[in-house]
This record gives sequence, structure tokens and C-alpha cells, in this order.
Amino acid sequence: MTTQTDQRPPVDKRPPPLSGLELARWVWRQLTSMRVALILLFLLAVAAIPGSVIPQTDVNPLQVRDFRARNPTLSEWYDRLGMFDVFSAPWFAAIYLALMVSLIGCILPRSWQHWKAIRAQPPKAPRRLSRMPAYRQVEVDAAPDEVLAVARAELRSRRYRLRRAGTEGEADSVAGEVGHLRETGNLIFHLSVVVVLLAVALGGLFSYRATVLVTEGSGFSNQVIQFDSFSAGALFDTTDLPPFSMDVESFQMEFVDSGAQLGQADNYEASVTVVPEPGAEPESHTIRVNEPLDIDGTSVHILNPGYAPAFTIRSPDQTVLAEGPVPFLPEDGNFTSSGVVKVEVPPELGEDIGLQGYFLPTAEVDQNGPRSVFPGARNPAVYLTAYHGDLGLDDGQPQSVYRLDTSAMEQYVRADGEPFRAELTVGETIQLPDGNYITFDGYVTWVNLQIGRNSGREIALIGAVTAVIGLMGSLYVRRRRAWVRASVGAEGRTVVEVAGLHRTEGSGADRLTDEIGAVTDGLLLRLNGAEGERES
Repeated sequence: MTTQTDQRPPVDKRPPPLSGLELARWVWRQLTSMRVALILLFLLAVAAIPGSVIPQTDVNPLQVRDFRARNPTLSEWYDRLGMFDVFSAPWFAAIYLALMVSLIGCILPRSWQHWKAIRAQPPKAPRRLSRMPAYRQVEVDAAPDEVLAVARAELRSRRYRLRRAGTEGEADSVAGEVGHLRETGNLIFHLSVVVVLLAVALGGLFSYRATVLVTEGSGFSNQVIQFDSFSAGALFDTTDLPPFSMDVESFQMEFVDSGAQLGQADNYEASVTVVPEPGAEPESHTIRVNEPLDIDGTSVHILNPGYAPAFTIRSPDQTVLAEGPVPFLPEDGNFTSSGVVKVEVPPELGEDIGLQGYFLPTAEVDQNGPRSVFPGARNPAVYLTAYHGDLGLDDGQPQSVYRLDTSAMEQYVRADGEPFRAELTVGETIQLPDGNYITFDGYVTWVNLQIGRNSGREIALIGAVTAVIGLMGSLYVRRRRAWVRASVGAEGRTVVEVAGLHRTEGSGADRLTDEIGAVTDGLLLRLNGAEGERES
């Protein structure tokens, strides 16, 4: 006898692949789940960390410049990842939008479910109230109908929403529910977060931010061409810039001069004159740190200050080639500042002059060389290295005012062949090897101002306050149910059962027991009061 093997193909037990619509539904369910919303919120918080650690271009371009100079290789990677402008980076915007969509997807169905829960009647009393977590039983002489009427009044006084009388299950009991504000607060919190996100997003579209460095005694107009840096939202129109102008009359820097905080900034204060619009009367104002000046919806903040040493450069025949203050940028907490001076000399008077130097507010020389030991200007001095040649200012290529291109220049050399370097105090003059003169006239202060408008800050503030209120409601309000049943006992007296149930996970059983006890005591007090009225 021969046997035949079963030649049927094996059964594939794997589920069929999802269709495009099914896959889209699955992705939407995952995106709008509370778990994913919390993950995205955490990612947004983590993504914001580089914006508070790494200097940002739209906040402090001077720090960004210094960071690039100290870390050129790392800066290239930061530029690729958008780390110098985190909050405008595409990856940050992607997390931001995903979180917003997730929150809206969570809120809408939960709001509809909450609305239905509010309109639904509380459930009728269970058959055995004694099985509830909180339970009390007492006997009274009042009739069951009177007990139920008093129970309705007691629960209503405690803001319980009652099951309508006459419905099924209401013959011998009263049912009430309270605490829907917990879910309401939760929804308000999530909705407020969406409002804050929208306010920040819309504010970014219609806002602008700029920085400008202004030396003491000079000013600027609120125009893009006058700014050192400018960034604006996609929907911002530069013609909407308020047409004000501002002059910095004086800028005061005060530092702690003793104790453990020696050298720390004590006060920065700018006295300014503002012309709100062409032809208007000038207005005097004072700007301090954390006390910005508001001009027609635009805020002007103090970012950071510094010193601008003033020089006069003359030719051998005393022709003034250049004069005035030049901002130097601080490099440490004691305001050791570096900068350059570029002097374009007419061809008939010689070659261009370039100066690289350090300004020390309180100069001191030790084994490590010259340095500043205090940020205040107690012993100001400048240390200069001079070059001659072609500055390249006429070749059409943009140059930084803080960098000196020495590729077409040579350093001055003394008669003994040593490189020319100079140390100058206020009022001192030195002659260069080619006969030109440099005078250190003194210094003025400068302040870096941030000018900006945030269109959505008021809405964001309201959203944040509302979010806190909603969060408090979701944390402290407890959703709970209570039932009161009245029936005639074996001895003819009315047996009153009062029971309660928490609808919130993690709620304390002791508080529910206390509340059911308070409901029972209030019920008995009302019944005793009613009996006293009948006796009288």
C-alpha cells in the first residue's frame, strides 16, 4: 500500500498588510494619543535646551561672533544643525507643529466625550450600597419620601448634580455626582497650552528683533539699514517699523568694588532721548536691565555694554586722518576688550593704517603680561599693534568692523628691526615709524540694544495663566458619586443608607469617608430641624 503526502501549501497566519487608509488612521491614533503628546512635550523641552546654552544670533550676535572665533570647527556643525538659531530651525518647528497637532487631536474627542458626560444623568444607586468604598447607615423616624427630599437638598447644597426625580431607579434613592471640573480643568490646561503655542507661532510670524551697538553720545533710527542684526517673521513688513529715533546721551556702568562679588555688575543704566516720530518733541527716558523702554509697542532692552576707546590719527603735517571712538568688544568679566581701527589714507599722504589693540579699563602688568583686573575704568590703557598697506576697503568685498585683514599689509618695524608695539594711557601720543601720530584721547561707553516687538506675548500670558488655573483644577478637584437610599426597616423606622464612590484614580479613601460622613451628618441635622419645626 502506498501513502500520499499532503501537498497543500502552508497557511500564512500573518495578518494582511494595512491599506493606505488604515495606515493613516493608525498613525493618527498614535499621534493623538496622550502618551505621544507627553513625549513630544518632553522633546520640545529638550530641544529648547541648546537655545539657552548656546549663544543665539537673534539674542546676542556678539557672543555668537566670539564663539565662532574660539571654536571654528564646532561652529560649522552648529551652523548645519541650526544651533545658533534654535527656535527658527526646521527640526524645532517640526517638533513644535507635531505637538500642536497632537494636542488638538487629543482635545477635540475628549471635549466631546466630556460634554456628553456632563449632560448625562448620574447613574442610579447600586443594589447593594454596602459594597461601596465609603458607607454609612442610620435609622430615623421620618418617612422615606421626606428623607429623600431632604437628601436631595443636602446633596444640592454640596454642588452635586442630581439624577432627575421620577426616572428609573429613583423610587427609593437619590443619586448625585460632582467633580466634573476636574476633567474641565484638564481640558482647559491642554487648550491653554495650544493657545500658548499658537501665540508664540503667530508672534514669530508677525514679530521682529534687531540689535544695534550705540556709543555714548550717538544714536540710531529704527530702520533696518541701521541695525547690526535683524530677524523678522515671514509675515512681518518692514514698513511697519515705528519711525522713532533714539540718542544715547549717557550710559553708566557700576560694579561691586569689594567683597566676594568684586567686579560683578551692579547697575547698567542708559539715559536716552527719543523722538517718537519725525517732527515730534524729544522725550527723555531711562533704560535699565529688566526695565525696557516701550515705544509704540516696540521694546528696547539693554543686552550688554562695553568700552569704545577714542583715537586721533594725524599725518606728519598734522592733518587729521581719523578721529573718534571705536567700539572694542569685551573678552572677559573684567572687560579686557579687543578691537581694530581702520584708517583709509589718501594716496598722496601714504598707505592705509590698521591698528589691532586691547583696551584695559584697569590695566595691570604681571608675569603673564598686561591684563585688566577690574571692569571699571580706574587705570585705562590701550596696547596697539600697527600695520601699513592696503586695507582692501575699495575692492567691493564686505568686511567686519571687528576684524583686520592683514593679507595686504605689513607690521610697522622699529629702527632696531623689532616689531612696532605701543602702550598708551589717556592723552598720550606716539609716533609711528612712517611719521604718522596716534593719540589716545580717552574712552566712552557703548551699549548693545535689542529692539523688538512680540505680537503674541499678551495672548501667551493669558494662556499661561489659564493653563495654571486649569492645572490646579485637574489636580485638586475629585470626581465622585454619592447615593442616599431610604426604606422602611423591620421595626417600622426608616433605614437610611449613604454611600460614595471615587471616580478618580489615586484619590484618598479617607477623604471620601469623611465626605460621606459629612453628608450623613448634614442629612440628620436637616431632619432634626424639620422635626423641631413640626413640634413647635
